[in-house]
Order: sequence, then C-alpha cells, then structure tokens
Amino acid sequence: MISISLCMIVKNEEAVIGRCLDSVRRIADEINIVDTGSVDQTKDIAARYTDRIFDFEWIDDFAAARNFSFQQATADYILWLDADDVFTEKDQELFLELKRTLDPHIDAVSMNYHLAFDEEGNVTSSLRRYRLVKRERGFKWIGAVHEYLEVYGNLQHSDAAVSHMPLSHDAHRNLRIYENMASSGKDFSPRDLFYYANELCDHGKIEKAIEYYLRYLKTKQGWVEDNIRACNKLADCYHSLGLKEKELSWVLHTLVYGPPRAETCCRLGFSFLEKNDVQSAVYWYEKAIENRGSESLAFQNRACATWLPHLQLAVCYDKLGQHQLAYQHNESALQYRPHDSRMLANKTYFEEILQQQAGSGGEHHGNQ
Repeated sequence: MISISLCMIVKNEEAVIGRCLDSVRRIADEINIVDTGSVDQTKDIAARYTDRIFDFEWIDDFAAARNFSFQQATADYILWLDADDVFTEKDQELFLELKRTLDPHIDAVSMNYHLAFDEEGNVTSSLRRYRLVKRERGFKWIGAVHEYLEVYGNLQHSDAAVSHMPLSHDAHRNLRIYENMASSGKDFSPRDLFYYANELCDHGKIEKAIEYYLRYLKTKQGWVEDNIRACNKLADCYHSLGLKEKELSWVLHTLVYGPPRAETCCRLGFSFLEKNDVQSAVYWYEKAIENRGSESLAFQNRACATWLPHLQLAVCYDKLGQHQLAYQHNESALQYRPHDSRMLANKTYFEEILQQQAGSGGEHHGNQ
C-alpha cells in the first residue's frame, strides 16, 4: 500500500483547518503544514495533528509556496488540499480504497473538486484536479495566482471527491496580486489573462473584464475548456450590459471550440424561449440532457446537466399543451431538488390538469 504526505499552505485558517485535518487524518501518513504568516491560532490547531509545521515568507506567489510545501514531503505520494477543503465520510472511504489499490506505476490521480452546493446538497459546480501525485516525479506548480500543477505520465481518475466549504476569504486578494503584476509590467500568460478577467468580472469591472477575455482569446493559446468558459463569461458580461445580440453571439462562439456543452445548450434554449420559439428551445434543452459531460477536467455547471433543462422542458411542454411530457420532466427535475418550491408547485399544477384530462377523456389545451 502506498504512503501519502499531505501538503498544505495556510494563513489565518483557525476557523476551518481543524475540520480539514479531521477529514484527512485516516488518509495521510504524514501532514506538512506550510504557514505563510498566520496571526491567529492556525499553527496551534495544526500542532494537534502534526509537528511538521514550516514557515514560508509570503511573496504574492502561490506556486512558490506550494512548491516549497511539496519539498517537505517524504512519502510515496503527495496529496494537496486547501484549509477550507474537506473529504466527506463517503469520500474518505473512497480515498482509502484508492490508497489500498493504487498501482504504484500511476503518476497522478485526479478527483472531482466540488465547488458549490444548493440547499438540497446537490453539487452545482465542480471541476477535476490532480490531487494525488507521485513524489519522485517532482511535479511543479506554475502561476503566481490560480496556480496549476503540471502533471504527465500515467494518469488515473478517481471517484473520490474533495469538497470546498469556505466560511470566508479575502475576496480581493487575487485581484490585488494581478493588479500588482500589471502595474509592475510583468508579462501575463494566456492563463493569467483568463483568470485576471475572471477576477475583474467577479468584482463588477465589466468593461475591463471584456477587454481581458478578448485579449485571452486573441492569443489562441488557451486550453479549449477555458476558451469555452471565456465565451460564456463574455456572454454574461454583455447580458449585464443589456446587449442581448452580443450575448447570444458569444454563446454561439463556444461552438467554434467543439460540440455544445450542456451549459451552452441551456443558454441557447433560454434565448429561444425568450423569443417564444418554444420548439427551438425544446431542441436545445433536450441537447443539454444528452450532452451531460464526462470525466473531463473542465469546470462544470452541474445545474445545466441535471435539473435545469428538465425544469425548462416542463415549461416548454406546458406552453405546447403537452402536459404529460411536461409532468415527466418536472418529475425528473424533482429527483435532483425534491424540496424545490417551484417544482412542487408545478407538480400540483400538472397533476390537476392531467386529472381533468383523464376525466374528460382528452388532451386539454388551456390558455398558454
């Protein structure tokens, strides 16, 4: 069985680091904590779990800190987490099974990273990241902000997932780092351009975000999935500016980079539904269900591949007077969100209509 070193970089994480380390204590054979300047009880809490606590002077460079943390590892494989990440009990068991059975020739293992959840506990957004890597390969982190781990060789996907559960964070930190990079004249990689645009968009600097998304796409050097996200983000930006034609043009531009993803299909479905072109909307929402995605490393808007197209198809088929189909799609949506008030109201509405139709012996086309 392989041995595992957990490597983390932390700063002022007293509210969450115990929760994280509790969730990994059965998994990790060694815990390495690299502190970048905590002034709270973070290091004291970490000391309850490990004596391998190291200091690293923060230099506005996440890759440098993470590479330093990896240098402290001594086990066969390195697992990395942030302090506000956790393994649920289910995922702890999946990880332990992975640990027992992993072929030591595997160089890196990816896991789903669940980023957000709805009130039902369903994952609403996620992506895959390489979480477990063979130490002897010496894989390096790249990028001062939104850093990534460059891996290659024998790669494997795992069913285990990491859940991101922040309580709070410095919402302006990444934007500050990028702005400092820009003011000091540092060159931006295509990845930097994309993530800087994301930070600008998240902070409501829409026009500047548009500028940097366009600069990113103009490089023609980005990852295809980031290209698609950039197009969707541009659509969001133009939507916020009330420019619907430009919004739609950027949704359509995602098709330059490959078959339509579920999110693109839902966006196109909504654009047709707004125009009351219901049949075209049905086409695209059905495509969203077909194009659910796979084990890609790409960011996934889970709603667009689960309950949302079913809910919208319920609306569409209701408008078309096909209430049995509408009811069925609403039931499918309820499987994902069984307490959603909209879907429960729809359920009552459709059951009343279908009962009336059964009583009258024919399809009832009410006022649409």
